[in-house]
Amino acid sequence: MYHKTLSSIELSLFASRIEAVCDEMGAVLQRTAFSPNIKDRLDFSCAIFDAQGALCAQAAHIPVHMGSMAYAMGDIVNGLQWFDGDMVILNDPYLGGTHLPDVTLIAPLFIAGELIAFIVNRAHHADIGAETPGSMPISKTLAEEGVIIPPSYLIRGHQIQQSMLVSIVSQTTHPEQSSGDFAAQISANKMGLARLRSLLAAMGYARFGMALLQLNDYAQRLALHALSTIPHGVYCFEDLMDDDGLGNENIIIAVKISVTGRGVVVDFSGTAPQTAGNINCPISVAAAGVYYVFSCLMPSYTPACAGRFRDIKLVAPEGCLLNAKRPAAVAAGNVETSTRVVDVVMGALAAAIPDQIPAASHGSMNNLAMGARATLNGDNGMHDKNSADKKTSDEWDYYETIGGGMGAGSLNNGLSGVQTHMTNTRNTPIEVLESLFPLRVKRYALRRNSGGLGLHNGGDGISRCFEFLLPTTVTLLTERRYHVPWGLQGAGSGKAGENFLNVKKLKAKQTFQAQAGDQLTINTPGGGGWGAINRQDKNDA
Repeated sequence: MYHKTLSSIELSLFASRIEAVCDEMGAVLQRTAFSPNIKDRLDFSCAIFDAQGALCAQAAHIPVHMGSMAYAMGDIVNGLQWFDGDMVILNDPYLGGTHLPDVTLIAPLFIAGELIAFIVNRAHHADIGAETPGSMPISKTLAEEGVIIPPSYLIRGHQIQQSMLVSIVSQTTHPEQSSGDFAAQISANKMGLARLRSLLAAMGYARFGMALLQLNDYAQRLALHALSTIPHGVYCFEDLMDDDGLGNENIIIAVKISVTGRGVVVDFSGTAPQTAGNINCPISVAAAGVYYVFSCLMPSYTPACAGRFRDIKLVAPEGCLLNAKRPAAVAAGNVETSTRVVDVVMGALAAAIPDQIPAASHGSMNNLAMGARATLNGDNGMHDKNSADKKTSDEWDYYETIGGGMGAGSLNNGLSGVQTHMTNTRNTPIEVLESLFPLRVKRYALRRNSGGLGLHNGGDGISRCFEFLLPTTVTLLTERRYHVPWGLQGAGSGKAGENFLNVKKLKAKQTFQAQAGDQLTINTPGGGGWGAINRQDKNDA
């Protein structure tokens, strides 16, 4: 057994080297993917876990992906038998996933017959077999959201299990594109395996194990120091989800944060029960929101490994909105509810460390899913998913998230027109969108004066307008259309978002049919302001 302690320089180099493996995995995934959702929007994440499923390193990809994987990976990998050359695929939210479009591939690394680590990537597939294009439906059950993949062997002993792959991609609109994206995910994991194997060959397994132990202990010390700056006490906050898309409105998320010298406990016991619509989420998604907020309070050089989360405990009663039970629908929980988790945790901490917490950001990923399905059975207009003729050039799927205004902080205005908190994707370039889909972008601009006013102003949202060139089915999953992003310390709130089809105002969550020539406008919320505006008394002049 290797016992020598690594120097601080050696430990820093080790952390950078394993993070670089994740970065290179991401580059491979981006450059080999077929769909614009992965290659252009960069809706994917890559990470390394140890043999027990504890996080070792991650790239700076999507926070909701990374935090949920960090929470759930131990249960996933310890529930399977692993052999050299295996690769497991899954998307089941109740067995380690987030929502069905996010598909995870896990590859074990063996050295001399011993399991050393896991290489993992997760990518969002815009088509995962739901009936509505974009695979983000206004759903009532998980089964309505697409193909459910429990942890299954996609590769066994270096051999792709074609029957498994075909069973998945045959339920999508364009199997060739789906197959290409899965091939890209496989390639990314193979690159990660090769790079980590080279690192182990250079430093030795014993030294690698010692380095991981030190890295986690170092991360824990940095995290505890950051948590120690929060005054001991109990801090509470609550906020509301607009609706669940099925008529249930004003759905509460409540948090109680207890801070002691031993860390923090984040308790969501006051949160509403799981609901009929799809804003429910598995507890791993709630954990991602919590981990993200506290990570923001840590020094930027805190290693992205399991040690940073050791002293953050999570409580969410089974059956509540943040710890839903099967078969609750969860498509929007991963994108919208996770964002509100961030808001309530930050809202609670604002009472404890007001100068470190910003106002609420736009509070929605402003999800837009759209496309078309061919009508094959003319009399009833039903789509036959088993027909070999269903894949036509008239069928297409598109999905994107749209940024908004960032909340202002104690030192600065909020940024305008950006993705915030739980997502870190790009927009789809207009040139890509218009070249691939029957759409025209009529307007893409900042939504001026939508940020809250204060000593520091909230950032402005975005106004994005699409013209449909062919009949299109559209699904919107948006938030902060009724409950505005709040300001802090006496500042104003950001403006609520708005969705329009031509001049008709749409609901926050809605599926509808657009015709050629129709225009969809999405005005995203602005961020809240921070601090009251100080006005000098005229008599003092």
